[in-house]
Amino acid sequence: MKRFSILLLCFFICYIIYYDLKVGTLPVMNKTVIVSSVPNNNIEDTQAAYYEHSVKQGDTVLTITEKYHGTLPISIDQLVKDFEKLNPGIKVEEIQVGTSYFFPDYK
Repeated sequence: MKRFSILLLCFFICYIIYYDLKVGTLPVMNKTVIVSSVPNNNIEDTQAAYYEHSVKQGDTVLTITEKYHGTLPISIDQLVKDFEKLNPGIKVEEIQVGTSYFFPDYK
């Protein structure tokens, strides 16, 4: 009986690991929340353009910008500064799945 319990426990742990890797355990917000603040226009003229993008699971500010531009045309520090200027009160590390943010357009 003891071996059977250990075997069941092993199967249960394997299932938990599989489920966590396959599906994930973080909640995903189904509704889109649009940032209500108006983008700050203190960014330089070449960087005044922006676009809005809804964050999906696994996205970061860097990956979203690279998807949009191909390669990153500026330094990461400048991207962080520009993102935080366009989204006041939001830090790069605190973006949430299902929420729309403004991203700087460097084209």
